[in-house]
Order: sequence, then C-alpha cells, then structure tokens
Amino acid sequence: MRLKKISERIYYLPAEEETDRPILGYIKGDKYSLAVDAGNSSKHVEKFYNELRNANLRLPDYTVITHWHWDHTFGMHAVSGKTISGHLTNEKLKEVATWGWSDDNMKDRLEKGKDIEMCDRCIKIEYSNRGDITVITSDIEFSGTLKIDLGGICCEIIEVNAPHSVDSVLIYIPEEKTIFIGDADCEDHYDNDGKYDKYKLKNYIELIKGFDFNIYMIGHGEPESKESILSYLESEFKNIK
Repeated sequence: MRLKKISERIYYLPAEEETDRPILGYIKGDKYSLAVDAGNSSKHVEKFYNELRNANLRLPDYTVITHWHWDHTFGMHAVSGKTISGHLTNEKLKEVATWGWSDDNMKDRLEKGKDIEMCDRCIKIEYSNRGDITVITSDIEFSGTLKIDLGGICCEIIEVNAPHSVDSVLIYIPEEKTIFIGDADCEDHYDNDGKYDKYKLKNYIELIKGFDFNIYMIGHGEPESKESILSYLESEFKNIK
C-alpha cells in the first residue's frame, strides 16, 4: 500500500485486510504534523514512516489514538513524537498492558469474551513472535475535547460514546472539511455481539450531521462523502429491530 493524498494537508496510508491494519492518517501543519492512529505493530508504523519520508513529509509530532483496539494501538511504542488518547482509552490500555500472549492466554480471553476471534487470528499473523507485543498508555491524556493548532490548520479532537466503542475519538479538521472517525460508526464486537446499539447509533448520526465536512475518513475503508455515509448509517438504523 502507498500513501494517498487527499489534499496538500491531508494524507493517509490505506488499510490492509490480512492483519486488519487500519488506515493511518496524516495532517500537515506549518509548524507541527499529526498522525491518526498508531497501527497494529512497529512494522506497520515503519511502513507508514517510510511512505512519509518518500513523500518528503516530516514524521508526526503527535499521534492521536481513535480507540483502544489492538490494531490502532499496538504500534504506539514505536511512533515519533507524543501520543494522545482519551482518558477511557488510556484506562483500557492499562488493562491490556497486563495481558499475556501465550496460546493459553489468548484462548482464555476468547473463552471469557475479553477478546474476539478476528483479533485473535490477525494478531497471530501480524506477530510471528508474540513476545514483540508491547502495549503502552499515551503520553497525553484528555477528557472531552482538545484542540491543537498545527500552524495554518487546527485539529479538533473529541471523545464520543460511539456505536463501536465507548472510548471513541474523532479528529475533525475544519479548514479541510475532513473528519477521521477510526471505527466509531461500526458495530460493537466486544459488548454487543457484533451488533449496533440503536440508541448509540441514533446519537452518532445526529452528532455527525452537526459537523461541516466533505470527506469522512473510515478506519478500514476508503474516504466517503457526508451524503453517502449518512445514507448508509440511516439505512442501518432503520434495519435495527
């Protein structure tokens, strides 16, 4: 996968299905740069950084985490600059940092519902040596909202109790009319059996309607327009029984 350019300010490394690697976003300011998510391993981070170097882009000064799931956080120890997460994400990462990664450990978590089969399978592919797994908390923790001026462009970072995970974080760039949402609009595979919570989805749709954006950056897909994503989410809402 090669780095893709949305605008002079916005880039992203596309998702990779085999080990469930999400997109990694990049926002270029005049003074600082900011990445969205840390990927699922140090190898994922290095691939991203090689693409940034090839495009003559500086490495990120900040990396914002969209939620605690492994594919967005297991590369945190390998990023440049400072990492930023919501307080609920950090709380969960403290727990995950205590997990063991032997076959027995992973099997036990599956049986107890603390992890899910897809993550279990993809972790085993991404990590030939699970001793390489390193889980850390972020350098900077916030609650509610946080605004960062990168120079000529600002990022508004917002905690959201979204359908996918209660610790979801959105990154909105008003000047570019672009929003990165991680996996916020997906079903909940940990606490709701891979289904949508109707109340959460309704609230999320109303929240998204309030942002002025043209480009909607999804964690495991290609960019969407505001019209297309709202049409999809409203259709999903209508299908919930």
